[in-house]
Amino acid sequence: MIHTPVCDLLGITHPIVLGGMATGTSVPLVAAVSNAGGLGTLGVTGQSAVEIGERIAAIRAATAQPFGVNFLLFLTNEAHVAAALEARPPVVSFAWARPDQALHHYVQRVHDAGLLAMYMAGEVPEATRAAEAGADVIVAQGTEGGGHVGWMASMALVPMVVQAVAPRPVLAAGGVADGRGLAAALALGAEGVLLGTRFLATEESPLHVNLKQAIVQSDGHDTVLTEIPDIASGRVWPGAMARTLRNRFVGAVGGAGVGLTAASAHGGRSRSGRAPRRRCGQCPDSDWPGRWSD
Repeated sequence: MIHTPVCDLLGITHPIVLGGMATGTSVPLVAAVSNAGGLGTLGVTGQSAVEIGERIAAIRAATAQPFGVNFLLFLTNEAHVAAALEARPPVVSFAWARPDQALHHYVQRVHDAGLLAMYMAGEVPEATRAAEAGADVIVAQGTEGGGHVGWMASMALVPMVVQAVAPRPVLAAGGVADGRGLAAALALGAEGVLLGTRFLATEESPLHVNLKQAIVQSDGHDTVLTEIPDIASGRVWPGAMARTLRNRFVGAVGGAGVGLTAASAHGGRSRSGRAPRRRCGQCPDSDWPGRWSD
């Protein structure tokens, strides 16, 4: 059994964390990961304050093990964070902050509640910003991941983040799907891994079975980095591209679509200024413009 220092910090048996994907997690999935000895994480972005409290209570009823919740900061408001802190999940994770958002504000609130703070970054300066804000665990996410990612691959990114934020523990994310990926992450200096897309294909995942099957059938060569799904949904993420299947929709709109627009140009909102629309993970059509994970 592989046991690293981050396991002791998080109170888990195995150094494996479920990525808190906004529409790809569920109470059963979070509980299953935690009950198996990892850290289940519920993506709560887009949920109301009442829903956040109710789902944290449901997770607590389904497992006695540690778990977490995850916020996409550029889409998060204070009421939602307050609701999560009031429910006291052991770990509160953040990702995708706008440059003008003060990470220290959120990390300090988590610490004031007696909880652990985690932050996911796709580049060294952002990881350093989170470490300086006091985050307890840093996730270094490489561009191999599904859903929204940065531009640097895990092989280069992880050791640089490990060195930049030491002695804080680092989890590696992006392209990890099995024990070989965990072994590679440990060799790069990480203390564990965070997996997203791999867990979307599980029985407990809330995705439609057709989307799960598309994940299982893919070897990664049929994916592409693009902003087309975000532009189509009116949700442009700060500094991110989306890894998606190269499906009929992507092909019809713009082929590969790489570099269609600047990801940060609209500050995480649509060009019209409207709040983003929610993606339906229950859509049975894998040619719909969704990602594998958020």
